[in-house]
Amino acid sequence: MYMLWYYNGVRIIIKTTNLELTPALNEYIETKLWSLNKFVDKWDIEGAVEAKVEISKTTKHHKKGNIYRTEVSLALPGKIIRAQREEWDIRVAIDRVKRKLQQEIKKHNDLQRDY
Repeated sequence: MYMLWYYNGVRIIIKTTNLELTPALNEYIETKLWSLNKFVDKWDIEGAVEAKVEISKTTKHHKKGNIYRTEVSLALPGKIIRAQREEWDIRVAIDRVKRKLQQEIKKHNDLQRDY
């Protein structure tokens, strides 16, 4: 399943595999990505920033319960930042990916300021 929308100028594409995108999960993803907006708002032109989000429940080769995977590719002008995580809970995976993206965006912004 694919879902596409614009959220304050950021184009967001969500793909799910082996997992239903419930309204609650969709809202959770939206909230987490929105919290990154303060770091990318300098590229405020609609479509300048694109987030490709892929969430999935991995195959059944794991012995201890479900494993969920979250991957986000954040395309900024001149840079693509990617983060992925596998966790026992989809929300934990989303949170950790968000933290990694936040760190990488800050690093990118610091490098931009240095030039």
